[in-house]
Amino acid sequence: METPRTIQWVGDIDGFVRLIDQTLLPTRLEYRDCRTVEEIWEAIKVLRVRGAPAIGVAAAMGVVVGMQKFDGRERGAFASRLKDVCAYLRTSRPTAVNLFWALDRMQGHVRGRAEQEAPAKLQRLLLEEALAIEAEDRRMCRAIGEAGAKLIAEGKGVLTHCNAGGLATADFGTALAPMFVAAERGVPFHVYVDETRPLLQGARLTAWELQQRQIPLTLICDNMAAQVMKEGRVQLVIVGADRIAANGDTANKIGTYGVAVLAQAHGIPFYVAAPSSTFDLSLATGDAIPIEQRASSEVTHGFGKQTAPDGIGVYNPAFDVTPARLIAGIITEKGLIQPVSEASIRQAIG
Repeated sequence: METPRTIQWVGDIDGFVRLIDQTLLPTRLEYRDCRTVEEIWEAIKVLRVRGAPAIGVAAAMGVVVGMQKFDGRERGAFASRLKDVCAYLRTSRPTAVNLFWALDRMQGHVRGRAEQEAPAKLQRLLLEEALAIEAEDRRMCRAIGEAGAKLIAEGKGVLTHCNAGGLATADFGTALAPMFVAAERGVPFHVYVDETRPLLQGARLTAWELQQRQIPLTLICDNMAAQVMKEGRVQLVIVGADRIAANGDTANKIGTYGVAVLAQAHGIPFYVAAPSSTFDLSLATGDAIPIEQRASSEVTHGFGKQTAPDGIGVYNPAFDVTPARLIAGIITEKGLIQPVSEASIRQAIG
């Protein structure tokens, strides 16, 4: 079925980025047009666009808008400006490796050419690369869906945490992609959606996406997952990822680690779905993954409503790290990585 485009480039070299403002879902589906690198930075920072693959696409397109009006021809000027734009975008969010991967790729695409080519030619090359990153993400997500759909058996319950659907990518999603493919094939199953405190990405976004595709679902509070598993309603867990270390330790939205522990306690296989761009083989283990700390107001004043006393201390990490030993397999566009180990990951990803 045709679904809204999470993020897209509109126009030619002088165009702009149009993205769904996910802070307004599920009650309002509205688009936000970003014409400056500052607007892209803000969209990533405040989660108008979110999800590791979508952040990577947004960052790549942000480089294009950041370099659009640059016409300096003095030696080294273009490369210097490009470096500054990428450095600025790197400060938007620290955990999702796709952000840094995309920016490195954009810089690398014109490395060695900045001294020889005119700014207009270099800007064209950057736009072509950003569009290539978007197109590749769309293909990878569909391939993840094909690789993971076989895990979803008829009549089974699948639990997911946060949002790793089309809203988190350029199109088809990661953790939800196997569900979308299974549904397209007519496999009957039921999804249990963790609300995902404190920003409710499960309730606001995943539930909305599944409902759009008419996939049966039940929304649960995060602290209900254990009971739902105990009652035998869940036979499979699939979540997304924001960064995966060389050994398979995986950073994902806060609460994912707890879901993995519960799944192990109940004998339920726990899978991670992510494209190869989410792997960071430079990090030996998840201990080295930087964890974003977000504003205390997200906990004390969620969606504008004060729910805690004034002046109270708050700990609000955006992500946690699930050890590889709790992960049954990682679903990628290259197939299923199983068992999860550094050797199997390097063999699959390269």
